[in-house]
Amino acid sequence: MAPGTASNKYSKKAGHSGRDAADRASDAAEEAVNSKGFELAARAGYIAAGILHLLIGFIALRLAGGGSGSADQSGAIGQLAGSPGGSFLLWFCFIGCIALALFQLSEVFLGAKAVPDKEKLGFRLKSGGQAVAYAAIGVTFGRFAMGGSSDSSSTTSSLSASLMSHPAGAALLLAIGVGILVVGGYFIYSGATRRFRKKLSGLPPGRAGSAVVLFGTVGYIAKGFALGVLGILVIVATVTNNPEQSTGIDGALKALREQPFGVWLLGAVALGLMAYGVFMVVRSKYQRM
Repeated sequence: MAPGTASNKYSKKAGHSGRDAADRASDAAEEAVNSKGFELAARAGYIAAGILHLLIGFIALRLAGGGSGSADQSGAIGQLAGSPGGSFLLWFCFIGCIALALFQLSEVFLGAKAVPDKEKLGFRLKSGGQAVAYAAIGVTFGRFAMGGSSDSSSTTSSLSASLMSHPAGAALLLAIGVGILVVGGYFIYSGATRRFRKKLSGLPPGRAGSAVVLFGTVGYIAKGFALGVLGILVIVATVTNNPEQSTGIDGALKALREQPFGVWLLGAVALGLMAYGVFMVVRSKYQRM
Protein backbone atom coordinates (compact mmCIF):
# COMPACT_ATOMS: atom_id res chain seq x y z
CA MET A 1 0.00 0.00 0.00
CA ALA A 2 1.34 3.45 -0.92
CA PRO A 3 2.17 5.74 2.04
CA GLY A 4 -0.59 8.22 1.18
CA THR A 5 -3.32 5.64 0.54
CA ALA A 6 -4.37 5.16 4.17
CA SER A 7 -4.38 8.92 4.71
CA ASN A 8 -6.55 9.47 1.63
CA LYS A 9 -8.99 6.78 2.74
CA TYR A 10 -9.19 8.36 6.20
CA SER A 11 -9.83 11.79 4.69
CA LYS A 12 -12.60 10.46 2.45
CA LYS A 13 -14.14 8.59 5.37
CA ALA A 14 -14.02 11.72 7.55
CA GLY A 15 -15.55 13.74 4.72
CA HIS A 16 -18.40 11.26 4.33
CA SER A 17 -18.97 11.25 8.10
CA GLY A 18 -19.10 15.04 8.15
CA ARG A 19 -21.62 15.12 5.31
CA ASP A 20 -23.69 12.38 6.96
CA ALA A 21 -23.78 14.35 10.21
CA ALA A 22 -24.83 17.50 8.34
CA ASP A 23 -27.53 15.57 6.49
CA ARG A 24 -28.84 14.10 9.75
CA ALA A 25 -28.91 17.55 11.34
CA SER A 26 -30.72 18.96 8.31
CA ASP A 27 -33.26 16.12 8.38
CA ALA A 28 -33.84 16.62 12.12
CA ALA A 29 -34.34 20.36 11.64
CA GLU A 30 -36.75 19.77 8.77
CA GLU A 31 -38.69 17.22 10.80
CA ALA A 32 -38.97 19.67 13.70
CA VAL A 33 -40.14 22.50 11.43
CA ASN A 34 -42.73 20.22 9.80
CA SER A 35 -44.14 19.03 13.13
CA LYS A 36 -47.76 19.91 13.85
CA GLY A 37 -46.93 21.59 17.16
CA PHE A 38 -44.35 23.90 15.61
CA GLU A 39 -46.69 24.75 12.74
CA LEU A 40 -49.46 25.74 15.16
CA ALA A 41 -47.05 27.90 17.15
CA ALA A 42 -45.83 29.60 13.97
CA ARG A 43 -49.41 30.22 12.82
CA ALA A 44 -50.00 31.91 16.17
CA GLY A 45 -47.38 34.43 15.05
CA TYR A 46 -49.76 35.67 12.35
CA ILE A 47 -52.45 36.11 15.00
CA ALA A 48 -49.98 38.13 17.09
CA ALA A 49 -49.17 40.36 14.11
CA GLY A 50 -52.89 40.77 13.48
CA ILE A 51 -53.54 41.85 17.06
CA LEU A 52 -50.65 44.33 16.83
CA HIS A 53 -51.99 45.93 13.63
CA LEU A 54 -55.52 46.06 15.01
CA LEU A 55 -54.27 47.98 18.05
CA ILE A 56 -52.09 50.33 15.99
CA GLY A 57 -55.03 50.99 13.69
CA PHE A 58 -57.31 51.66 16.66
CA ILE A 59 -54.82 54.14 18.17
CA ALA A 60 -54.37 55.82 14.76
CA LEU A 61 -58.15 56.14 14.45
CA ARG A 62 -58.22 57.77 17.87
CA LEU A 63 -55.50 60.19 16.72
CA ALA A 64 -57.58 61.07 13.66
CA GLY A 65 -60.44 61.92 16.00
CA GLY A 66 -58.26 64.34 17.97
CA GLY A 67 -57.19 61.91 20.68
CA SER A 68 -53.70 61.01 21.87
CA GLY A 69 -51.57 57.92 22.02
CA SER A 70 -48.53 56.26 20.53
CA ALA A 71 -49.43 54.45 17.31
CA ASP A 72 -46.39 52.19 17.21
CA GLN A 73 -45.41 48.75 18.47
CA SER A 74 -44.62 49.83 22.03
CA GLY A 75 -47.78 51.93 22.32
CA ALA A 76 -49.98 49.13 20.99
CA ILE A 77 -48.36 46.41 23.11
CA GLY A 78 -48.47 48.65 26.17
CA GLN A 79 -52.20 49.06 25.65
CA LEU A 80 -52.55 45.29 25.33
CA ALA A 81 -50.58 44.80 28.57
CA GLY A 82 -53.09 46.93 30.48
CA SER A 83 -56.16 45.09 29.19
CA PRO A 84 -57.93 42.16 30.91
CA GLY A 85 -56.05 38.95 30.12
CA GLY A 86 -53.21 41.08 28.78
CA SER A 87 -50.47 39.01 30.42
CA PHE A 88 -51.69 35.80 28.76
CA LEU A 89 -51.99 37.53 25.38
CA LEU A 90 -48.47 38.96 25.68
CA TRP A 91 -46.95 35.53 26.28
CA PHE A 92 -49.10 34.01 23.54
CA CYS A 93 -47.94 36.67 21.07
CA PHE A 94 -44.31 36.32 22.20
CA ILE A 95 -44.27 32.56 21.62
CA GLY A 96 -46.09 32.90 18.30
CA CYS A 97 -43.77 35.58 16.92
CA ILE A 98 -40.60 33.73 17.96
CA ALA A 99 -41.92 30.48 16.43
CA LEU A 100 -42.81 32.29 13.21
CA ALA A 101 -39.38 33.94 13.16
CA LEU A 102 -37.74 30.51 13.49
CA PHE A 103 -39.97 29.16 10.72
CA GLN A 104 -38.96 32.02 8.40
CA LEU A 105 -35.31 31.40 9.32
CA SER A 106 -35.73 27.74 8.40
CA GLU A 107 -37.09 28.84 5.03
CA VAL A 108 -33.75 30.54 4.32
CA PHE A 109 -32.05 27.14 4.38
CA LEU A 110 -34.74 24.48 3.92
CA GLY A 111 -37.48 26.26 1.97
CA ALA A 112 -35.00 27.56 -0.59
CA LYS A 113 -34.35 23.98 -1.73
CA ALA A 114 -37.66 23.96 -3.62
CA VAL A 115 -37.05 27.36 -5.25
CA PRO A 116 -35.46 27.71 -8.73
CA ASP A 117 -31.79 28.74 -8.59
CA LYS A 118 -32.41 32.17 -10.12
CA GLU A 119 -34.97 32.96 -7.39
CA LYS A 120 -33.07 31.55 -4.39
CA LEU A 121 -31.32 34.80 -3.39
CA GLY A 122 -34.50 36.87 -3.42
CA PHE A 123 -36.38 34.15 -1.53
CA ARG A 124 -33.67 33.91 1.13
CA LEU A 125 -33.44 37.68 1.58
CA LYS A 126 -37.21 37.97 1.94
CA SER A 127 -37.44 35.07 4.40
CA GLY A 128 -34.47 36.40 6.37
CA GLY A 129 -36.01 39.87 6.55
CA GLN A 130 -39.30 38.46 7.79
CA ALA A 131 -37.45 36.37 10.39
CA VAL A 132 -35.75 39.50 11.75
CA ALA A 133 -39.02 41.47 11.74
CA TYR A 134 -41.01 38.82 13.62
CA ALA A 135 -38.14 38.25 16.05
CA ALA A 136 -38.05 41.99 16.83
CA ILE A 137 -41.82 42.06 17.42
CA GLY A 138 -41.54 38.95 19.58
CA VAL A 139 -38.80 40.51 21.71
CA THR A 140 -41.02 43.56 22.31
CA PHE A 141 -43.92 41.33 23.35
CA GLY A 142 -41.54 39.41 25.65
CA ARG A 143 -40.20 42.59 27.26
CA PHE A 144 -43.71 43.74 28.17
CA ALA A 145 -44.69 40.21 29.28
CA MET A 146 -41.85 40.29 31.82
CA GLY A 147 -43.02 43.62 33.18
CA GLY A 148 -40.73 45.90 31.17
CA SER A 149 -41.56 48.57 28.64
CA SER A 150 -40.06 50.43 25.71
CA ASP A 151 -40.56 53.57 23.63
CA SER A 152 -40.20 52.78 19.94
CA SER A 153 -40.35 56.42 18.84
CA SER A 154 -37.61 57.69 21.16
CA THR A 155 -35.46 54.65 20.45
CA THR A 156 -35.77 55.23 16.71
CA SER A 157 -34.98 58.93 17.11
CA SER A 158 -31.93 58.24 19.31
CA LEU A 159 -30.60 55.63 16.89
CA SER A 160 -31.11 58.02 13.98
CA ALA A 161 -29.21 60.76 15.83
CA SER A 162 -26.29 58.39 16.46
CA LEU A 163 -26.15 57.32 12.83
CA MET A 164 -26.46 60.88 11.50
CA SER A 165 -23.33 61.88 13.39
CA HIS A 166 -21.23 59.77 11.00
CA PRO A 167 -21.17 60.03 7.17
CA ALA A 168 -21.43 56.27 6.81
CA GLY A 169 -24.34 56.21 9.24
CA ALA A 170 -26.18 58.90 7.27
CA ALA A 171 -25.69 56.90 4.09
CA LEU A 172 -27.05 53.83 5.87
CA LEU A 173 -30.12 55.80 7.01
CA LEU A 174 -30.74 56.97 3.45
CA ALA A 175 -30.51 53.37 2.28
CA ILE A 176 -32.94 52.32 5.02
CA GLY A 177 -35.37 55.07 4.01
CA VAL A 178 -35.24 53.98 0.38
CA GLY A 179 -35.62 50.36 1.46
CA ILE A 180 -38.75 51.19 3.49
CA LEU A 181 -40.16 53.03 0.46
CA VAL A 182 -39.52 49.97 -1.71
CA VAL A 183 -41.18 47.66 0.83
CA GLY A 184 -44.13 50.05 1.05
CA GLY A 185 -44.44 50.04 -2.72
CA TYR A 186 -44.34 46.24 -2.74
CA PHE A 187 -47.17 46.12 -0.19
CA ILE A 188 -49.27 48.46 -2.33
CA TYR A 189 -48.49 46.40 -5.44
CA SER A 190 -49.34 43.14 -3.63
CA GLY A 191 -52.63 44.59 -2.44
CA ALA A 192 -53.65 46.15 -5.75
CA THR A 193 -52.84 42.98 -7.73
CA ARG A 194 -53.96 40.62 -4.93
CA ARG A 195 -50.63 38.90 -5.22
CA PHE A 196 -50.90 37.88 -1.55
CA ARG A 197 -53.48 35.26 -2.56
CA LYS A 198 -50.62 33.02 -3.73
CA LYS A 199 -49.70 32.54 -0.07
CA LEU A 200 -53.15 31.30 0.87
CA SER A 201 -54.86 27.99 0.33
CA GLY A 202 -58.28 26.56 1.09
CA LEU A 203 -60.14 29.86 1.25
CA PRO A 204 -63.86 29.38 1.89
CA PRO A 205 -66.13 29.81 -1.14
CA GLY A 206 -68.57 32.62 -1.71
CA ARG A 207 -68.78 35.80 0.31
CA ALA A 208 -66.54 34.58 3.13
CA GLY A 209 -63.61 34.04 0.78
CA SER A 210 -64.28 37.33 -1.00
CA ALA A 211 -64.28 39.12 2.37
CA VAL A 212 -60.87 37.67 3.23
CA VAL A 213 -59.47 38.90 -0.08
CA LEU A 214 -61.07 42.32 0.42
CA PHE A 215 -59.54 42.70 3.89
CA GLY A 216 -56.16 41.67 2.45
CA THR A 217 -56.40 44.10 -0.47
CA VAL A 218 -57.35 47.09 1.69
CA GLY A 219 -54.90 46.12 4.43
CA TYR A 220 -51.89 45.66 2.17
CA ILE A 221 -52.48 48.99 0.43
CA ALA A 222 -52.97 50.84 3.74
CA LYS A 223 -49.83 49.35 5.27
CA GLY A 224 -47.86 50.12 2.12
CA PHE A 225 -49.03 53.74 2.26
CA ALA A 226 -48.02 54.06 5.94
CA LEU A 227 -44.61 52.55 5.19
CA GLY A 228 -44.20 54.95 2.27
CA VAL A 229 -44.78 57.94 4.55
CA LEU A 230 -42.32 56.46 7.05
CA GLY A 231 -39.68 55.99 4.35
CA ILE A 232 -40.07 59.60 3.20
CA LEU A 233 -39.72 60.85 6.79
CA VAL A 234 -36.51 58.86 7.29
CA ILE A 235 -35.04 60.29 4.07
CA VAL A 236 -36.10 63.87 4.90
CA ALA A 237 -34.80 63.57 8.47
CA THR A 238 -31.44 62.35 7.17
CA VAL A 239 -31.12 65.01 4.47
CA THR A 240 -32.05 67.83 6.89
CA ASN A 241 -30.02 66.26 9.74
CA ASN A 242 -33.07 66.34 12.00
CA PRO A 243 -33.35 63.00 13.86
CA GLU A 244 -36.48 64.19 15.70
CA GLN A 245 -38.40 63.70 12.45
CA SER A 246 -37.42 60.04 12.38
CA THR A 247 -39.79 58.62 14.98
CA GLY A 248 -41.01 55.40 13.41
CA ILE A 249 -44.53 54.53 12.34
CA ASP A 250 -46.05 56.69 15.10
CA GLY A 251 -44.29 59.76 13.72
CA ALA A 252 -45.33 58.85 10.18
CA LEU A 253 -49.00 58.61 11.10
CA LYS A 254 -48.92 61.85 13.11
CA ALA A 255 -47.13 63.60 10.24
CA LEU A 256 -49.88 62.38 7.93
CA ARG A 257 -52.47 63.99 10.20
CA GLU A 258 -50.82 67.40 9.73
CA GLN A 259 -51.25 67.36 5.94
CA PRO A 260 -54.20 68.85 4.00
CA PHE A 261 -57.16 66.49 4.53
CA GLY A 262 -54.76 64.64 6.84
CA VAL A 263 -57.46 63.72 9.36
CA TRP A 264 -59.41 61.90 6.64
CA LEU A 265 -56.27 60.28 5.24
CA LEU A 266 -55.19 59.15 8.69
CA GLY A 267 -58.66 57.78 9.37
CA ALA A 268 -58.60 55.82 6.11
CA VAL A 269 -55.12 54.43 6.83
CA ALA A 270 -56.19 53.54 10.38
CA LEU A 271 -59.16 51.55 9.09
CA GLY A 272 -56.89 49.94 6.50
CA LEU A 273 -54.41 48.88 9.19
CA MET A 274 -57.26 47.38 11.17
CA ALA A 275 -58.37 45.53 8.02
CA TYR A 276 -54.80 44.23 7.67
CA GLY A 277 -54.96 43.06 11.29
CA VAL A 278 -58.16 41.12 10.61
CA PHE A 279 -56.58 39.64 7.48
CA MET A 280 -53.49 38.51 9.43
CA VAL A 281 -55.65 36.74 12.01
CA VAL A 282 -57.55 34.93 9.25
CA ARG A 283 -54.27 34.30 7.42
CA SER A 284 -53.11 32.19 10.36
CA LYS A 285 -55.57 29.52 9.21
CA TYR A 286 -55.12 29.70 5.44
CA GLN A 287 -51.40 30.50 5.09
CA ARG A 288 -49.37 27.96 3.13
CA MET A 289 -46.71 26.62 5.52
